[in-house]
Amino acid sequence: VVAAWASVPFPALRGDSLPDTLCTYQQDVPWKLLSSCREQKVSCCFAQSVVLRGICKEIHISCPGKRPASLLHACESTEEVLQRYLHALFPGAFSTSHVLEQPCNTLPPYPQFFSPLLTRQGFLLDKPPGYSSAAVESIPVLAALQSSPVLHTLLYSLYKDLQKLNTRRWASFFSAGVEQDDFQEALQELRTLSQCYEMGFGADGSEDEADSD
Repeated sequence: VVAAWASVPFPALRGDSLPDTLCTYQQDVPWKLLSSCREQKVSCCFAQSVVLRGICKEIHISCPGKRPASLLHACESTEEVLQRYLHALFPGAFSTSHVLEQPCNTLPPYPQFFSPLLTRQGFLLDKPPGYSSAAVESIPVLAALQSSPVLHTLLYSLYKDLQKLNTRRWASFFSAGVEQDDFQEALQELRTLSQCYEMGFGADGSEDEADSD
């Protein structure tokens, strides 16, 4: 089970390198949760796959003899920058990452709901342009699939919602041949699955006790 995250567009300033952008997100991630559960601050994950599109593979490297501004600036490729960033933010997690130079096209009929602070290529400006901005033709995008503790909340909430259903009032629900015992067994499997993504003993402990009552 994985949760989906994305940054549309990836918040990169025009003219900045990937190390410059990621250095501004040392305490948080530059993407938002797309899956249907209450968003939590991501502090860890078990495994993840991340894809970044639309960032030029030519990164700004430090001048010879000058100390790099950060460890990310000392990397030799965009792929290495992203991989090192993920390892620093999620130590111990299994991470795979891919960098594609081709951006995501946003030509019509793609809706133009973008901020006027975006250039035609989807990069951020320091301040609004003094003229009517043209339509955004493409954007850089970062997408991630993560196996993380967020999934415990998602799966356990689904289990609790399904547990409240009085299936005896929905005779047509079992008309396809599903048995009541099979339904209850599936519920318990869902609960067990949610516990696979739990970090230690959290607030759900009291709810588990209530279930046993």
